[in-house]
Amino acid sequence: MPELPDVELYLAALRPRLLGKTLERARLGSPFLLRSVEPPLDAVFGRKVIALRRLGKRIVWQFDEASSGEELFLVFHLMIAGRFRWRDRGVAIPKRLGLAAFDFSDGTLLMTEAASHKRASLHVVRGEEALARHDPGGIDVISATADQFAGALRKESHTLKRALTDPHLFGGIGNAYSDEILHRAKLSPFKLTRQLSDNDMRVLHAATQETLADWTTRLQQEAGG
Repeated sequence: MPELPDVELYLAALRPRLLGKTLERARLGSPFLLRSVEPPLDAVFGRKVIALRRLGKRIVWQFDEASSGEELFLVFHLMIAGRFRWRDRGVAIPKRLGLAAFDFSDGTLLMTEAASHKRASLHVVRGEEALARHDPGGIDVISATADQFAGALRKESHTLKRALTDPHLFGGIGNAYSDEILHRAKLSPFKLTRQLSDNDMRVLHAATQETLADWTTRLQQEAGG
């Protein structure tokens, strides 16, 4: 599934297209995408997108409170084959790949998944407290201090590979970037977390932040900014 750099790339691409725009309607191409019942999906129709954020590997759209005073969010969990694609307003949902279409006044955002078994999910959420339940709880590795990073890593004795990819410990790291991180740090993926020296921990913390930052920049440059 998309990891931190990929999600940040999506957020950078979506913000100029969605922020301040009103979601007119959403069309579902797959009945299995929407995993929540209350509030209903149409509760966000006619509301403006006022913020986009990352929650681990999830993408969150926040809407204005409108006349109801309700904080509403859409929470997207893209899988490895999931994509967002900006198209002309009202475009049809692709039959084989299409999961949903989100219509705005100047275009439509398609959500697709190129996989035979569709695993992506969408939740409609009311309030920050309910939104927090979608957060696995891993720390934000980009902003984490060396002490915070070490504290999370040493909570339990696991291999480095397993610990780095555990969303309850670290937000946004999966198989692909954990390999890049460990290669940069010159540490074995099979080494146990509680066997790390203080120097190993400093090296791994720096490698984690540098790898994710470098890949975020690289992906944005490849995408044209």
